Amino acid sequence: MDATKLKSVLESLLFISGEPIKISRLAKICNTGKNEIEESLRAMEKDCSEQKRGLKIIKKADSVQLGTDPENADYVNRLVSGEISSELSKLALETLSIVAYRGPVTRAQVEAIRGVNSSFVLRSLLMRGLVERKETADIRGYLYEISFDFLKTLGIQSAGELPDWKTLSQNEKVEELLDDSAKL
Repeated sequence: MDATKLKSVLESLLFISGEPIKISRLAKICNTGKNEIEESLRAMEKDCSEQKRGLKIIKKADSVQLGTDPENADYVNRLVSGEISSELSKLALETLSIVAYRGPVTRAQVEAIRGVNSSFVLRSLLMRGLVERKETADIRGYLYEISFDFLKTLGIQSAGELPDWKTLSQNEKVEELLDDSAKL
């Protein structure tokens, strides 16, 4: 793949992921070497800077993520604070229910149940403080679970107090979906 196409693919992958991705994983997905990925990321950083784009490449150790330009923080905060103070959308409620009844779950497991990309919804729930994510060494990505704020908001002490928790947390059909997503 030529350099222009690789930059385009990387931009798409970083955008849709919504989370940090290991450079080695990007290399595997793009069927290219880590050096080519790093070179393309440097070119993307340069493009963003020279073209005064609203996106930035954020690197930490061996992972990379797409973020917003700090100079646009006021505008981004206006959008985000509006989203946080508004009611939860149907999609957000659906995702929150999955995390509450099935958590801790990975993003891939949430997406296997919902059937659609859930990065942005999970990010919104994180910003609202309704879910938490934790990194684990034995899986790729993060595990999402309900937060203390979620429990306080509902006035309950644990997820076990949710209506029909025992039935819904052990649903066989959902177990099959989760098992299938683990194979991906």
